[in-house]
Amino acid sequence: MSVNETNHTIGIKVNKKFNGVVVPMVTPITAALQLDEHAVEKIFANLYKYELQPFVLGTTGESASLSMSFKKAYINKAAALKVAGTHLYIGIGSNCFEESIELAKTAADKGADVVVATIPSYYALTAVETKKYFEQLANQSPLPLIIYNIPGTTHVSLPLSIIEELSYHNNIVGIKDSERNNDRLLASLALWKDRKDFSHFVGWAAKSTEALLSGTDGIIPSTGNLFPKLYQDLYKAVQVNDVKQAYAYQLISDAVGDIYQSGKTLGSSLWALKYLMYKIELCEPLVLAPLQNLSNEEGAQLVAQFNMLLQEYRLGL
Repeated sequence: MSVNETNHTIGIKVNKKFNGVVVPMVTPITAALQLDEHAVEKIFANLYKYELQPFVLGTTGESASLSMSFKKAYINKAAALKVAGTHLYIGIGSNCFEESIELAKTAADKGADVVVATIPSYYALTAVETKKYFEQLANQSPLPLIIYNIPGTTHVSLPLSIIEELSYHNNIVGIKDSERNNDRLLASLALWKDRKDFSHFVGWAAKSTEALLSGTDGIIPSTGNLFPKLYQDLYKAVQVNDVKQAYAYQLISDAVGDIYQSGKTLGSSLWALKYLMYKIELCEPLVLAPLQNLSNEEGAQLVAQFNMLLQEYRLGL
């Protein structure tokens, strides 16, 4: 049975601390390859205007390409912009355990609320080693930890059985799952949608509406960098069980995502996302090595598709 075939009546939903729409922010950079703080300010203001929450130093933020000093500068800036009553999510994933702990401590010192970590991706780990790693991370992190499953970059699918065991650790508070697997999504919701102490986030934008209607606690769409209002509207439609309207917003989300993701590698899609953000004056269209900036011709094709979409759906920016 697919998520589409489940009962879409929300009913009484468990109110959890970590929920809602969380946007995995791009990392805006200058021509000198430094953090573009002015761009960070603009992007944050755009998210907060529509009541969305920022997640910095994730996959969309090119975290694997950033130096420790750059990451700390971004944490400092993000924390300085944090609005009272909101949650700030910080990615601490690294192949170096001590770096992850150092980032978690920096995030805590600056006033962030929760950290997010993938499994290290260099060595193949057994299930026992995977569980032990996240336990060690949670034991030493001064902030609550969300586990991040993204096989597209780590080349590892974290077993649900291991996450279920880890979910009872007193400093592990959720899972962000970006795996494209419908059966896994259904099994995850069965395990955790009613757990008051453990949040489930979907990092698979195409399933945002289905997952929310079926009980996930939140969504983490990269397209929120471009259209935060779209996801505020989608989330609110789900909250009032307006299924038809929620799926109408989903169609727009899918169309936007196709423009900068379809037929592209993850790296080239990040450049494409930044290029579209550049065209609406949010940041420069620059990525960090090993990713590469693509051509002006490719950018022009993107913009042409983007403008057609704006007209088709009468989208305002």
